[in-house]
Amino acid sequence: MKQILTVANKEFHDGLRNRWLVSITLIFALLSVGLTYFGAAASGEMGITSLSTTIASLASLAVFLIPLIALLLSYDSFVGEQESGTLLLLLTYPLSKTQLLLGKFIGQGSIIALATLIGFGASAVLLYFQLEDNAIVSAFSLFILSAVLLGLSFTAISYLISLSVSEKSKAAGFALITWFLFALAFDLALLALLVGVEDGISQTGLTQLMMLNPADIFRLVNLAGLDSSDVNGALAVAINASLSQGQLITALTAWVAIPLTLAIFIFRRKKL
Repeated sequence: MKQILTVANKEFHDGLRNRWLVSITLIFALLSVGLTYFGAAASGEMGITSLSTTIASLASLAVFLIPLIALLLSYDSFVGEQESGTLLLLLTYPLSKTQLLLGKFIGQGSIIALATLIGFGASAVLLYFQLEDNAIVSAFSLFILSAVLLGLSFTAISYLISLSVSEKSKAAGFALITWFLFALAFDLALLALLVGVEDGISQTGLTQLMMLNPADIFRLVNLAGLDSSDVNGALAVAINASLSQGQLITALTAWVAIPLTLAIFIFRRKKL
């Protein structure tokens, strides 16, 4: 455990020294606060309107930015160090491959958690002082927890990419393709399926398909209790599905655990 925490501490402090990451976190916070205050501008209203509208707006921001931040932060975690020769050097220490991977995951996961807390925490504070609604605390606690899990799931996926390619440039390309597929293409495909299938898709069937995308699970977790007028697209059809928030959080956690376990398996068998 000591070795894991040592690696995690190194990764965390390396991330804090990364100016790109600090800039992204600040931009993330500004966008979150901006959406909180101007989220209803499209409907002709200015200022903070409601918790429901704010959560819907922030969820749309999160499904684009958090996966992208997670993938760009960790896509070169292994292939980059292998190219530079530092991966073999690290493994000369009394450190197993599993310990190294878990240490990196905890360290980089902590960076994502910190960025998420700063970004959405600022919005929560602004909203609380404007609306003085105690429901904000529970809503944002769930929102931040699920956002962190979303980031961790894409961190684990990026490890699979990093361990499966031989060049850093290929890892970057696959990371961007992965982001595009999960953040954009998947929902467009679902919408096309809804429109194109003659008899339509049942609510249960659509929800099961959405379990194949951690970004959609994240949105289901946070939008299930909102006014349906704040939700559109394929998500509006699945929003009243019978899955509880506990089941959805479990599904999102599985998207962290399964890719991470596969990454450990691949790394342990990988010849350096």
